[in-house]
Amino acid sequence: MFRNIGGVIAGLVVGSMANMSLIILNTSVLFPMPPGVDMNNAEQFSAYLADLPALAFVVALLAHLSQAGIGGWVAARIGATRPVTLALIVGCLTALGSAINMVNLGGPPWMWIDVPLCVALGWGVGTLEQRRRDGLSPAA
Repeated sequence: MFRNIGGVIAGLVVGSMANMSLIILNTSVLFPMPPGVDMNNAEQFSAYLADLPALAFVVALLAHLSQAGIGGWVAARIGATRPVTLALIVGCLTALGSAINMVNLGGPPWMWIDVPLCVALGWGVGTLEQRRRDGLSPAA
């Protein structure tokens, strides 16, 4: 049980690091925020988001999917039992965070695809880990 809990915590931490790396790349290098915009101020950040091109949201989508995928895989790999469940926990928490961001900060409507994709990715990486443990090939 403790190994499963540790796996989920490790998955969330590692997944968050992957997510934030891409978000920082997005907001600092690819599409830098104008001077004076505070990322912690929801109103200012929402105004910044309103002016971004679609490509910036694709990078954000990839950031969230990296959290669900990498984090879910880490949780599934470290956990002692139930790798699909552990990866799904990370995927569902990532989906919940994505939905909260969409409600609070906004974004284009197509970004809502992020929510089911995070859950599906969590299930997928958990299934791959389960198949590895069962000695089956990924494609079998």
